[in-house]
Amino acid sequence: MTTQIGYARVSKADGSQVHDLQRDALAAAGVEADHIYEDTASGRRDDRPGLAAAHKALRRGDTLVVWKLDRLGRDLRHLVNLVGDLTRREVGLKVLAGEGASIDTTTANGRLIFAIFAGLAEFERELVVERTRAGLASARARGRHGGRPFKMTPAKLRLAQAAMGKPDTKVADLCAELGVTRQTLYRHVTPKGEIRPDGEKLLGQRAGSSR
Repeated sequence: MTTQIGYARVSKADGSQVHDLQRDALAAAGVEADHIYEDTASGRRDDRPGLAAAHKALRRGDTLVVWKLDRLGRDLRHLVNLVGDLTRREVGLKVLAGEGASIDTTTANGRLIFAIFAGLAEFERELVVERTRAGLASARARGRHGGRPFKMTPAKLRLAQAAMGKPDTKVADLCAELGVTRQTLYRHVTPKGEIRPDGEKLLGQRAGSSR
């Protein structure tokens, strides 16, 4: 026997938004009250216990029912991956309202609509990759290189010691000159120029390797 499992989410935790509208829509679609799972959280959060519980309750042949697509996925790619997982489990998805109201993966037409969504997600991914490659190529042409900043070295640490001991030193300028992050700098040296344990370890390793 198949079951409809409903999922509802509101964004604000202060009570200014309630689940009533979504709950009523799910009930009107035939979802029983004890089969509705809810979250009060941003859609971009990974830890949504209501959604996790809804997934756990779904069985082969069941259908996950949501009011609108934006109640379910963080973004298009996340949504496509989520529905792909449901499809592998032979679980359907039905959207009741909004831009995704044509989606009902238990029907041939609904599967076609979602296939278009999946194609758009792939197209979006390729555009991001293409823009990233173009940006890196442009940066290299201007003499800049992508990637993480250079790590701290003993020579940089000595310079940092001397500079941090001066009251007129601007930390942001020093980090840019050394090619390290502010976090890396403060992990090795204090604001007064004193060596921290990580700095002592770095200098100790350097001394040991020179023997």
